[in-house]
Amino acid sequence: MAEPIRIPVPAAAAEPQALPHNVEAEAALLGALMVDNRLAEDVQVKLRPDHFHVPLHGRVYEAVLRMVDKNMVANPVTLRPLFEADVEMKELGGPAYLAKLTGSGAALIGARDFAQQIYDLALLRELIGVGRGMVEKAIDTSAEVDPKGQIEQAEIALYRVAEEGGEQGSVKSFGQATRIAVEAAERALNSGGHVSGITTGLDALNAKIGGLHHSDLLILAGRPGMGKTALATNIAFNAARRLTRDREDGIDDAKSVGAGVAFFSLEMSADQLATRILSEQSNISSENLRMGKISQQDFRNLARAAAELESLPLYIDDTPGLSIAALRTRARRLKRQRGIGFIVVDYLQLLSGSGKGSSESNRVQEISEISRGLKQLAKELNVPVMALSQLSRAVEQREDKRPQLSDLRESGSIEQDADIVLFVYREDYYVASREPKRPVEGDDAKTFDAHDQWARDMERAFGLAEVVVAKQRHGATGKVKLKFENRITKFSDLAEDYPG
Repeated sequence: MAEPIRIPVPAAAAEPQALPHNVEAEAALLGALMVDNRLAEDVQVKLRPDHFHVPLHGRVYEAVLRMVDKNMVANPVTLRPLFEADVEMKELGGPAYLAKLTGSGAALIGARDFAQQIYDLALLRELIGVGRGMVEKAIDTSAEVDPKGQIEQAEIALYRVAEEGGEQGSVKSFGQATRIAVEAAERALNSGGHVSGITTGLDALNAKIGGLHHSDLLILAGRPGMGKTALATNIAFNAARRLTRDREDGIDDAKSVGAGVAFFSLEMSADQLATRILSEQSNISSENLRMGKISQQDFRNLARAAAELESLPLYIDDTPGLSIAALRTRARRLKRQRGIGFIVVDYLQLLSGSGKGSSESNRVQEISEISRGLKQLAKELNVPVMALSQLSRAVEQREDKRPQLSDLRESGSIEQDADIVLFVYREDYYVASREPKRPVEGDDAKTFDAHDQWARDMERAFGLAEVVVAKQRHGATGKVKLKFENRITKFSDLAEDYPG
């Protein structure tokens, strides 16, 4: 049996207090890679050059991957020219060190285990680094003391370690980015509904925007009474239900167009949202549910719906008055613990920023900070974030009540930060409010004609809703027509024979 290779540690890797590492495992893995280049396909998915404790080993690993990527053989002979001038390599005897690494053929058997251990030890070093940084910042009182800010920074750092192995940036080669794009296209093909992101559960809307894309900030806005919370709740439910069904069918979460959902409800309580979803699924009006005006059959339908929804991966946080920092912290925790893939915030203007003061200019800056924070959260967690937003009263002053981008309340930065802006518009809401005087016997023909015309307008608009795609980075803008059942606050696709 071959003797294990003794690997000297270069001076650059020596530290007064040794961090967790295994230089022998690093050397053995590099030797295995140079003997069998095919192993690179397995280990490069997770292992990066900066995961190696010895910087030289990281550079050798990177050189091997580069050559393999070019379909060239990576061995001590082909790598030699790259390291002849390397100072750290000279400390270990020059390029002959590369040949020494391949001395033990036994390393081929345990290559994957070595890679996993190198990765795990790198995480431990990152964790120690985060801990040291936390201690140093907490001890240092020379600067402004901001415990909450330090906790937020610590959460970010720990999340990076947990999710990305301590990766500080997200630089991707064009090849990596291309693979991600192809995977999205494959998911869209397999979904059967042309959805490259997460499904909204509404075919017409999916066809227009391609679903909810990872790292996108979507703004869903509308005037009070238009049903923006109802639409957001419907979409959140549809995404969570699709994930549940795909799991039952044996489809891997990564290939599902559904997602676990975190719903931050700053306006409504969790039980109110649950009542809405139960109302939709049991076909009983939420008003009747609240007041107990239901039959025994209705109650059986309700119990059946509740049992079906019990394991739904939809998590509601109804903490009032959340700051953008607190929301991001909670979202990270839910991503780590529950694996959520979609976040809804109802609604943006109820979040608070980190600034102080209540002047109008400060409020505009605060909204800008919040919209930027939500976009950063979407990118950091690589999930779509849908934030509901109010619209200014300017809509009510116009003849055409359809919202425009200029109606977004308090800050143009909302429009700037958003990847997609959706407006909910229901004409029947405005037609109903314009009902003229009901004619009675003895009224003139003009009064009867006015009410008849209103009734025709109401019949034409009743139960119809529009989602206006006012901005979209991924495609065209336009309108999507949907059916809206006000009794159970449910949006759905229009049947082909539905008028309009």
